[in-house]
Amino acid sequence: METVVLIILLLLALTLIGVVLLQRSEGGGLGMGGGGGAGGGLMTGRSAATAMAKLTWILGAAFMAAALALTIIAAQQSSGASVLDRIGDAPAAADDDAGSPALDGESLLPPVPAQSGDGGLVPDAE
Repeated sequence: METVVLIILLLLALTLIGVVLLQRSEGGGLGMGGGGGAGGGLMTGRSAATAMAKLTWILGAAFMAAALALTIIAAQQSSGASVLDRIGDAPAAADDDAGSPALDGESLLPPVPAQSGDGGLVPDAE
């Protein structure tokens, strides 16, 4: 389900980018400079609602809804435990043909030196 929502989110994003790029320029940046009269610029009280502007709003709302749905789905599927907490829970992999040892949960940790009279390389916590 998460993959389906992610694909929908990607398609919505690409479509939204295309619709925004196809829209007609309204003049200078943020409506400043050029064409200030009754042309329906950004600084006027009412702006013309074109079909492209409505489509942009619809696609933007659908994008936000898909992003929210993806966030909720991902939060429900998360385990709440850290990756480090799950190191010991990993199943041991089978030996491959090259003769390398199987990876178990303990192989991700640094090796513990053998206890000898000199105390080894790692200092004790005491």
